[in-house]
Amino acid sequence: MNTITPVDLNKDQFPTLDSMMAHFYEHFKVVVANTHKLQEEVYKIRYQVYCQELGYELEEDCPNGMEQDIFDQRSVHCLLLHRASGHYAGCVRLVLPELHEGNTNLPFERVYGGVSESNIKEVKNLSRHSFGEVSRLAVTAEFRKRSGEAQTSHGVSALASKAVQNDEKRHFSLIAVGLYLAATSVAIELGLESALSLMEPRLARHLRRFGIEFHQIGEFIEFHGQRGLFQVSRSGVLDGMNNNSYKLFQLLSSDIKKSLSPSFLCPHHSPAAA
Repeated sequence: MNTITPVDLNKDQFPTLDSMMAHFYEHFKVVVANTHKLQEEVYKIRYQVYCQELGYELEEDCPNGMEQDIFDQRSVHCLLLHRASGHYAGCVRLVLPELHEGNTNLPFERVYGGVSESNIKEVKNLSRHSFGEVSRLAVTAEFRKRSGEAQTSHGVSALASKAVQNDEKRHFSLIAVGLYLAATSVAIELGLESALSLMEPRLARHLRRFGIEFHQIGEFIEFHGQRGLFQVSRSGVLDGMNNNSYKLFQLLSSDIKKSLSPSFLCPHHSPAAA
């Protein structure tokens, strides 16, 4: 199994990154939601973004101001912390394959449920235990809203935020990238061969700019706009990223390794929320 070499987190390493990547890591930190309290922070962000702002989910279906679903019980959730303000900028989860009998599906299968299986036929060639799904990416409004991006859950930058200084805003285009790097890092640490994700075409293009090669394996369908199923392999992550993206990936992975619960490392464990 490919593993990620831990990297000591100190500013002496920042000059090895380009300026944008270095400053992004100075301002943001990945946190695994490994406690009940942190998981509630995830659900609150999703409620704010998916229910209140975008209307993807009904508020009345989300008691206590938290958006949850059945897949959360077998997911690893990550938060992106804005260091200076202490605010969480966004969240993402990796839904793990179910290794026991019972519910073996993943979120994308609900979306494609009414569509011909030929639209996702490449998935049939994958072992069900070899991949998870990156989903529920959400970036809070103060880190997301910019002309043309306020109506997406993943907005790649922001125009105005009371939580941040003006010189930080140019690094917000890396928020979605950082969250995807976090989720794929979790997948690699858990020994998965690949990760799937249902995403918009422009998000896939944005990730490719940084060498994160998600390849389309499912046709585009209408689901809160055009969405397609994409796959990234472990080798694609480790070998495909450009030098700067890989160095940022190592730094984020080191954060994750420090807070990833040992229980997740058991290959036959199906995690439940703490």
